[in-house]
Amino acid sequence: MSEKYKFHDPEGIYFITMTVVYWIDLFTRTEFKHLYLDSLRHCQREKGLIIHAWVLMPSHAHLIVSSKQQTLSAILRDLKKYTSKQTVKLLPNINESRRDWLIRAFAQAGSNLKRVTHSKVWRDGNHPILLDTNHLLEQRLNYIHQNPVKAEIVDEAEYYWYSSARDYNGQKGLLNVGLL
Repeated sequence: MSEKYKFHDPEGIYFITMTVVYWIDLFTRTEFKHLYLDSLRHCQREKGLIIHAWVLMPSHAHLIVSSKQQTLSAILRDLKKYTSKQTVKLLPNINESRRDWLIRAFAQAGSNLKRVTHSKVWRDGNHPILLDTNHLLEQRLNYIHQNPVKAEIVDEAEYYWYSSARDYNGQKGLLNVGLL
């Protein structure tokens, strides 16, 4: 992995992207959305993750985050590992027309990797970008909140439930957010 995309400043605020393997639209089901959000809440409570902004799209998530306890790389590693296992465990128990295809796709993604024992849900890396200027912060914050608008999911960013745009518009969102 390139040195460019690592968490170099432990006190820094970072923009990260988490992507499902093969860009699969996993987060079209409520169960998977809530699994991801519950996992983020756990990381906030137990690991010191501070979420400044976020959006959950069908195949990926963008976050602006920092940490007051554990390193961001450790938190995100654990988050991906846990949500991967729980996603595969949840699949047989929900009404999902793509169930068998998803199980095969996740198994295939992990089949050639020694460090993966069964299935792989997330692509490697988080592509962390240190947001060390106001310009970068504003640019990434706008990018996150406009993602569902550009994808034509909603007309206005604050109407999208799975985003911190609601918090930045004076409403209470689904996660606790440390506003920038």
